[in-house]
Amino acid sequence: MTENTCPVGCCAEIVSGKWTLLLIRDLAEGSQRFCGLERSLDGISPRTLSLRLRALEDNGIVERRTYPEVPPRVEYALTEKGRALVPLIEDMRAYGRQWLLTTDRPGSPVPA
Repeated sequence: MTENTCPVGCCAEIVSGKWTLLLIRDLAEGSQRFCGLERSLDGISPRTLSLRLRALEDNGIVERRTYPEVPPRVEYALTEKGRALVPLIEDMRAYGRQWLLTTDRPGSPVPA
């Protein structure tokens, strides 16, 4: 993270990466394995998913748990810091429903 002194800028640096908010959205439902996240995020490459998860781990948003099983089982979960982002995502969901997915906003196509 850069030496940004603006709280909005600092937050934006963490969540602005493509797929990042969707990863947090999915992990808000509970711990998930890599393959479950990959299925949920249609179109994400395994490499990108791995990079995003690692960046979120480095920022203390996600924790990686490895279980001593054969084969090893790895799960990802939000930390307390990550769970604090969930209201932001819920607000984005509400905004999207109200302002972006409705047909009665100005300039919206009128259903036939």
